[in-house]
Amino acid sequence: MPDLSEDLRLPEACPNCGSHLYRVSEAHNPDDKVVCASCNHHLCSYEEAAKMLKEDSSSESEALIEKVVNRNGK
Repeated sequence: MPDLSEDLRLPEACPNCGSHLYRVSEAHNPDDKVVCASCNHHLCSYEEAAKMLKEDSSSESEALIEKVVNRNGK
């Protein structure tokens, strides 16, 4: 069975391991869980993650990194 999730880089680091890479369902339902790709810690819902990507890039360099990493999913 194929994996129905994709990786997403967020500006907020995981509080457990510091990774910025998260896993989310390809369905992108607003209430889908966003979990750390490294340690599986639940961070937020997909709706909150999408809002975070639009509003919370901490710096121009972080925004550029997120754009490059996330370009396949958008």
